[in-house]
Amino acid sequence: MRWWGQLLLFTVAFFVLRGWMQSDMVNGSAPSLQGTPISGGYFSLDTPRTEPLLLHFWASWCPVCKLEQEGIESIAQDHAVVTVAMQSGTAMEVEHYLQEQQMQAATLVDEDGSLSQRFGVSAVPATFILSPDNQIRFVERGFTTELGLRTRIWLTQQLYSR
Repeated sequence: MRWWGQLLLFTVAFFVLRGWMQSDMVNGSAPSLQGTPISGGYFSLDTPRTEPLLLHFWASWCPVCKLEQEGIESIAQDHAVVTVAMQSGTAMEVEHYLQEQQMQAATLVDEDGSLSQRFGVSAVPATFILSPDNQIRFVERGFTTELGLRTRIWLTQQLYSR
């Protein structure tokens, strides 16, 4: 019985802490976001999509972001993914980092943190799953597994895609 009480206490504490960590992050409609990814082309949330979008904020100086990197790249092979390099240097420095790390997901540079600020991101990694109508369906701050993100994308497809 004591073990169940401890498990319940841990679970409640986990969800309270998680809610507090994400309280400043945007929910509901996604703010405007557009720009030129390092790989070229143009990205805008205003461009119609038929599938969910994983929007991932990271930084080159963040060790936890490096742990998630492989999973984000794997997801980008199967789903729409845009990453935002938050306060990680100039476009040239971020491009060098992406090449060095063999990262290929579309990446916007947020040199001054203004894009991140729009989404309420004050710490990285931070991930948003957006439905095709640009409603934020899931928000995560901190390390998240590839399986966890894929599950959230799948749920968004099932519940919110046309």
